[in-house]
Amino acid sequence: MKAVKKVYETVISNVGKVIVGKDNVAELAIISLLCSGHILIDDVPGTGKTVLAKTFASSLSLSFKRVQCVPDMLPSDLLGVNLFDMKQNEFRFIKGPVFTNILLADEINRAMPKTQSGLLECLEEHQVTVEGSTYRLDEPFMVIATQNPVETKGTFDLPEAQLDRFLIKTDMGYPTHEESIEILSRKLNGISARGSAFATPEDILSAREEVEGVYVHRDLLSYAATLCEATRSDKNVLLGASPRAMIALTRVAQAKAAIEGRDYVLPDDIKYAAIPVLAHRIVFQNSFFRRGDMGKELIEKILASTPIPSERIDFTRR
Repeated sequence: MKAVKKVYETVISNVGKVIVGKDNVAELAIISLLCSGHILIDDVPGTGKTVLAKTFASSLSLSFKRVQCVPDMLPSDLLGVNLFDMKQNEFRFIKGPVFTNILLADEINRAMPKTQSGLLECLEEHQVTVEGSTYRLDEPFMVIATQNPVETKGTFDLPEAQLDRFLIKTDMGYPTHEESIEILSRKLNGISARGSAFATPEDILSAREEVEGVYVHRDLLSYAATLCEATRSDKNVLLGASPRAMIALTRVAQAKAAIEGRDYVLPDDIKYAAIPVLAHRIVFQNSFFRRGDMGKELIEKILASTPIPSERIDFTRR
């Protein structure tokens, strides 16, 4: 797990120099990258969402673009457009900002639904189709999206299909008292640290191969499937975890195991992945529940009531 270790330690070290106490969020971003997925960071203003995304990207020797989402943004503003070249007497495709390795979609819920939908193909298939022509995105490709859950004026909730494309959804959370003191100390003393080490595209692609090679015992596959199936049987749930969510749950567990230096998954890896992978994909019958954090509560209840595979099982045995 040398490549995984290098990518993880590089990003965590750089983020720690800039942001206090957010290694857990940085770890989830790393896992998203290692799983060829995307992350949605949802929290109130001023908690460091954009700073973390920019620091994460600066820790990698990858191309990076930031898009500030606004209501009048069109899909072509993200994907690109065909323009007629008078000199060449032909149409030429002008690539949009999605043609990068790391795309920061800041305040994505300020974009109109049709613009949000324009990202569906990018998020799932890592490609763009414009006027019948398909263009592959560079690998590795990852979207880091942020949104503010408090403001409703001028915002548009992400539809279920869009949320399902994000491998992980998380929040920053407020700092502890000690972390707040450290933040103030850094600002008052003019400390503005920057990362000094970088992970290359080759490191990331090698790390992805290592994650794919992490072994998952059949009993753990059954455990992951049981957790997802349980989300569909709750009386308050309209839509539970999809097969895509079930695959994502297992992949994130593999990445967590690799970060821990193991080439096999343990039940704790799946439990670690359950809330950030599944909670945002649950749609409740009552629209009131969608506004709360009911998804997290439901997953916690399911984890508590679902039997964990026996510790006597040899999870390393292939």
